[in-house]
Amino acid sequence: MGLQLTKAGTSDALTLNGISKRAFDSDLEVGAPSAGGPPGYMSVPFHNKMARANCLYKLTDDGWVVGGAILFLKDDVLNIGRIFVAPEHFRKGYGLFMMQEIEAMFPNVKEITLDTPIWNVRTNAFYTKLGYKEVKRDKEFIFYSKKKEK
Repeated sequence: MGLQLTKAGTSDALTLNGISKRAFDSDLEVGAPSAGGPPGYMSVPFHNKMARANCLYKLTDDGWVVGGAILFLKDDVLNIGRIFVAPEHFRKGYGLFMMQEIEAMFPNVKEITLDTPIWNVRTNAFYTKLGYKEVKRDKEFIFYSKKKEK
């Protein structure tokens, strides 16, 4: 079976919610000013809503859920709302696999966008390594874009 990134259903929302909470709360270890995450990161109703809207994805390894993503497709632009991996699975290549799969799953998009907090050295280095270019920043976030070659 191996690694798979597939659409998640409402039956996955509780599991993904738990992984999301633990993943984002672990950011305390890499400079987060306090425990927390993006809006809805620890809300089962939010994850259910994302599943019903076909925006919630799950990363499985031999059938076990190890991470997730929330993706928003609008016309020919894909916004990666967030990706997250269970902390016990950090540094095993899951994030890289997820990003490569996301890019491959949407071959017709012209641009992929995302943002991440300025203080998060881990995610900023990760997205830059994957070829995402900073397009702007505000007091809290750095906004990235990657144009897809046709």
